[in-house]
Amino acid sequence: MTLVQPRIVIRPTVAERDWAEFAASAPALAATAQRYLAQLDLSLHHNSVARTGDSLRRFCRHLVGCYPELRQFSEVGRAHVESYKLALAGHVTAKGTPLKVNTLRMRLGMLMTFFDRIIEWGYEDAPVRNPLFISDIPRPEELLPKALDDAAAAKFLREVAAEPEPLRRLVLEILCRTGIRVGELCALEKDAVARRGGGWWLKVPVGKLRNDRTVPLLSPLVELLTEWQATHGDGGTGLLLTNEGRPLNRHCVTRMVNRVAKRAGIGHVHPHQLRHTLATQAVNRGMRLESIAELLGHRTLRMTIRYARIANKTVADEYRAAADKVEALYEEPPDLPETLEMRRLRIEHSRMLGNGWCTRPSHLDCSFESLCEGCGFFATTVEFKDTLTRQRDHAAAHGQAKRTALYEGLLGGLETGAS
Repeated sequence: MTLVQPRIVIRPTVAERDWAEFAASAPALAATAQRYLAQLDLSLHHNSVARTGDSLRRFCRHLVGCYPELRQFSEVGRAHVESYKLALAGHVTAKGTPLKVNTLRMRLGMLMTFFDRIIEWGYEDAPVRNPLFISDIPRPEELLPKALDDAAAAKFLREVAAEPEPLRRLVLEILCRTGIRVGELCALEKDAVARRGGGWWLKVPVGKLRNDRTVPLLSPLVELLTEWQATHGDGGTGLLLTNEGRPLNRHCVTRMVNRVAKRAGIGHVHPHQLRHTLATQAVNRGMRLESIAELLGHRTLRMTIRYARIANKTVADEYRAAADKVEALYEEPPDLPETLEMRRLRIEHSRMLGNGWCTRPSHLDCSFESLCEGCGFFATTVEFKDTLTRQRDHAAAHGQAKRTALYEGLLGGLETGAS
């Protein structure tokens, strides 16, 4: 009996079907897009090229579907862009939700860059001017990183320390102690751990931002890594961490994180939250933003500054100090008869003014002291000499050196004017 091998049918993807349709119905449109993507593929990461290709494909799908008479990009005008923006705004995802702002930014931003470049590069199929403007791009959602608070982080780390499975504990310790991304963790090479300058370092492979770096390793983590390397091979993968000889992937790491988070009783935790948590804790304990940027592999401080917005202790302390002073202004004075001692203190700490006295309590500072007299627009004449003299003498008697000097200067000006 002869066994018939089943026929394997490879079906084209949605993107492949779309580009084939565009090549048939609007060949110039498809050719320009493919030429542009081929150029990007020479200089950008393949993920960036794929995202750009997806954005162009969706725009072409809108043009072909809504404007069948349009055959090339040189014919695209403002009306086509506005129509596409309305379509994006009305799009509903499979989850029944509208597109996120960052998705809109990406699709419209890549489209705007496409038109800018084909115009600058002198493509024959380029419009006279870019039909998109910077105002078409929605403002970004500057969301705070979702870090664990100190209490939840402590619970999580206690469970990590008690984890009996070596690989799981090592993976989570690396994520918690170094702040590397999951993709970087899975791509760590077997010789990533090295000793330099008296310390141990972890070489992080080229990742999301196309830059490699080294991060310092703490002694407990070095011990775990040394033990792991002594008892586990790389299975021919060339990787530092493997799961029974197979490479790790982000889904496996996510399951590890959530298994421990569940035991810790802190709910669902995404692996990237461990990176955010390390950065937030470092900021709040005084680590410089430049150092945190180096640790996390950020290209600019703008990426790092987000962590300083989560729980800035300096802002909180200064706000509380100011709030205490403001609240004191509204406190009701004690409903008690004034004693001689209380009256003596009140008079001693009062400040003589031109037409009366300041009775601000002695424990409250005043940022407006002598504000008017010290202003460049303040002017006085000899008829106020007696008042200014009394104010100077009062300030001198109470040891207020700055106010004494201020009134000495004003009185000196009156004498000079009189002469």
